[in-house]
Amino acid sequence: MRILYGVQGTGHGHISRARVVLPRLREHAEVDVLISGYNFKMYIDGPVQYKARGLSLAYDNKGSVNMLETALKLHPIKLIRDIRSIPVQEYDFVVNDFEPVTAWAAQRAEIPCVAISHQASFLSEKSPRPLKESLFAEQVMKHFAPSTAAVGSHYLRYDDFIEPPIIRKHIRELNPKLGGHITVYLPAFDHQKLCAVFNQIGKVEWHIFSPKCDEAYIRGNVTVNPVGKETFLESIENCLGIVSATGFETTSEAMFLGKKLLTIPIKNQYEQLCNAAALEELGGKVVYQIDSKFSGLLSDWIEEGRVLNLPEISDEETLIHKIIHAGSRENVQQGHFQRLAAG
Repeated sequence: MRILYGVQGTGHGHISRARVVLPRLREHAEVDVLISGYNFKMYIDGPVQYKARGLSLAYDNKGSVNMLETALKLHPIKLIRDIRSIPVQEYDFVVNDFEPVTAWAAQRAEIPCVAISHQASFLSEKSPRPLKESLFAEQVMKHFAPSTAAVGSHYLRYDDFIEPPIIRKHIRELNPKLGGHITVYLPAFDHQKLCAVFNQIGKVEWHIFSPKCDEAYIRGNVTVNPVGKETFLESIENCLGIVSATGFETTSEAMFLGKKLLTIPIKNQYEQLCNAAALEELGGKVVYQIDSKFSGLLSDWIEEGRVLNLPEISDEETLIHKIIHAGSRENVQQGHFQRLAAG
């Protein structure tokens, strides 16, 4: 059996999930990898057979998606060429983590494509949404990387095809302790501006991790670090709490480690607004902008912030079984979209 695994390179979560799923899939099949995107700093362990430009989001360093720059960096002709160039017909099926090139190539070749992303959980209306829903964003999440089957991932089992979060081995093996610093991962913000903000709160130390920082430096009670696996793991293992964007994987890992969590959704990033709604339902602290009130909110959170706990995490063997079952050509021959029920 041959599988093509397509992974979206933009964002921490897709690659983290691939690091868990790929080794287990390779116990059952020969697996090739395509990674797309042009602004990622994390890499998959092991060989990558194909790389594509794909589609990525651009940020404005002020906590928001830069819609104009994102649009200007779209290369539709290149995207079409990449879709047509991938020899997807050589594979039995595609496993897709919100990656458009392999998804559309699979649809074009009429072979099974199994979505395993967090975004796939929003195929269910039962997954939490913000009060102000976006019809356009809903359609983007549904059609960005089309699939013939889905095994979604979310904080809770909001629907029968949704699995709990996949927690990577490096996180599961940590021995979390409560130290005197707070870990900060806000990749859509400029790290120098963040440093100035957190310098104002001297009651704790701050460890900022930024994809745009090339070399670590210290300013007062703030340490700014490049994004690196070992230093980040050490920081979150021993931190008092985590301040992060509202991406699914980082927030799930914070909950798994029993760390208090404050999240700031990236503006114009609808998935993060949906995650914020879910976290608020669970009693989490969400702040929607860094303004003159932020320091006070942060100080209160340091003293009174809640720890949110995950009731369960995904069982890897069960997950792999569902993926392989979903990739069966019989599902495609049935002529309708499959959502895999639990069990």
